[in-house]
Formats: sequence, structure tokens, C-alpha cells
Amino acid sequence: MLKLSIYPVLLFSLLFFSCKNEAERKESQTNENQQTEKQTSAEVNKVNSEDLLKQQPEEIEAPEGMVWVSGVKFTMGATDGDPYALPREKPAHPVAVDGFFIDQTEVTNAQFKKFVEETGYLTIAERPVVWEELKEQLPPGTPKPADSILQPGSLIFRKDLENMTNLNDYGQWWEWKRGADWKHPQGPNSSIEGKDNFPVVHVAYEDALAYASWAGRDLPTEAEWEAAAHGQSHGGIYTWGDDESKLNDEANTWQGQFPVKNVPEDGYKYAAPVKSFPPNSLNLYDMAGNVWEFTKDNFNTRYYQQALQQGELLNPKGSITYFNEDNPYQKEKVIKGGSFLCNKSYCASYRISARMGTSMDSGTDHLGFRTVYRVK
Repeated sequence: MLKLSIYPVLLFSLLFFSCKNEAERKESQTNENQQTEKQTSAEVNKVNSEDLLKQQPEEIEAPEGMVWVSGVKFTMGATDGDPYALPREKPAHPVAVDGFFIDQTEVTNAQFKKFVEETGYLTIAERPVVWEELKEQLPPGTPKPADSILQPGSLIFRKDLENMTNLNDYGQWWEWKRGADWKHPQGPNSSIEGKDNFPVVHVAYEDALAYASWAGRDLPTEAEWEAAAHGQSHGGIYTWGDDESKLNDEANTWQGQFPVKNVPEDGYKYAAPVKSFPPNSLNLYDMAGNVWEFTKDNFNTRYYQQALQQGELLNPKGSITYFNEDNPYQKEKVIKGGSFLCNKSYCASYRISARMGTSMDSGTDHLGFRTVYRVK
């Protein structure tokens, strides 16, 4: 069994993401020759609210399992009243998005299974590892590991930890598991039998895009995702408002001492079936907790600073460049919503503004997605 610690440079660089407490970590130093972004791909102007697509077009029926999100102007990012806000979520900045449809739930095992059965699609976690492609996202000179290590698989959360001395050593609770994939979420001896209504996991960005294309849809932008998460009332820290005491009733997150003691006060120790918790005001489920969700946006920790300088952004598509001080060799996508591993003692990524970056060519057992359908 391969542990992350056996080959930390390779696996940490390519495959790892988790909730990270910025207050406990030193900010990486940057220099002047690091890539910067001069503009965004969004249209920049002062948006007239009357020009936004707000109402669902009468001639278009809602696709099965999807909900209409009205076009809206709102402030994207963390507010001053958010005690858990991280630098990458600031500054808050004005955006506007046209109306669109979004999946009511995260894509489930049953839905993904239908896609695979009809197309014969093979996910990245099931394909042979190609070293020539892999090394492009690693520091120059990284030696090739043994062929026995370069085997298909994915990351799973270790459930057997008994103590923890250093929360900065996140390799202690992640394990690279050969044979782990969407059909075998805990390894080759596991299955999704009886879990049709659980969110599909161990999907990479390419896999999520492939499903969305098959369904005639797309992945949401980060701005669209936040608009949907806020629902009918913009400005709240959480999908239900600002009251943190409602967390256990509203979202599937971690209770207890992370990552060694998980007390399922909310009814679930790990992933839960979709619709296990109340929906937000748009009748969307699991926009907080359960599993992280892919967006189309490139992850750039400096993007919000640049976006604020652009003025109000219409249908923003995010940064045109990738930048993460912690993973400078990776191209990462923004993920939203947090997961069943999120706890305020280590992170609080069940907040609407929370954003994380993850490698495009790998997945874990707490990352999924939902799709959107745009009519304009």
C-alpha cells in the first residue's frame, strides 16, 4: 500500500488538495517575475440590471433535475463580517450574471453510471499513468518513480488515525489508493452498490466536463456557483444566512477533533446521499458541505484583487492565468462548497465565499460536481 509520505514531492504536487488553515501557515514569498494578470476574460462595464436575463424564458422548459437561477447583481467574495474569511476570498467585488439552470443536486453515482454505460467513458483514475504527462506539472528534475507506484488510483481520506501532532502535515490523513475510482471509492474491494443517490467522487476535471458535454450542459463558473448558493437572498455567509449555530442541521461537515475524531452529530461521518439536508431558498441541495464541487474558473489566489480593479464584471469567467503560491507547477481549477471533512478548527469551507484550488487531472473521495445549462 502506497502512503503519500513515500513519494511526497510527486503526490503532494500533483494529487493533493484539502482544507488549509491559512492562519497556521506562513504565506509563501513571491517575486516580481512570477506571472501576473493584466485583465480578465469578462466583459467589463457598468451593468444595467434591466439588461440581465432574470426570468426563465417561457419557451424553455427546465431540464430534468435542474432549477432556474435568476440573473442578478451581487457582491462576490468574503464580507467583512465573515470571521473565517481567507486572503484568497478577498476583496469582495461586484459581479452580475445572467439567469441559468443548475442541477438541484450534485451529480450522483446513478447519473454518472448511465453516462458511462452509454459512452464507455473511462475516468482518469482508471487510466494508465503516463509519466511524460505527469512530470509537466512537477518541479523540473523530479525523478521518475517506480512503475509499481505509477498505477491508476486516487486519493482517499484515512479513517484509522488515532492521534495527530502537526496539522500542517496533511499527508498524515491522505492515502494514495491504487484501484480507487468512482466505482470503487475506497479501493478495489469497495463498491457503490446501494449508493445510487450518493454524489459521484474520484472524478477529475476532464471527467466532469465529459459528463457535462454528454448531458448537453457545462460546469458552472465560480460566479454562477455563488449566485446559486446565495439563492434568493444575497449577502449571507452561509447558504442559510449568517447563523453558524445551524451548521449541523444544514450541512454535512466534520464534528469533533479533525482529523482523528469524527462525531457524526449531523447524522453522517462521511459522504451523505444527496438531499439529506435542507435545500437553500432556490431548492438547491448540498451547496454547503458533503463534497467539493468543480467550477470552470482557473484558480488564481490574486484574482479577486485584480477583479476589483476591473469594476463590475458581467458573467465573469475568472482568471485567465493560474497562480497558487503553494503549488506553482500545477494548473488548478476553483472548487466550491466544502465537504464532509470541513471543520472550523481547521477550515470553514462550507461558507459561500470559500474557494480552493485543485489539480485538473486527479480526484479524491470528497470531490464531485454539478452542471449548468445556459440559455443566453
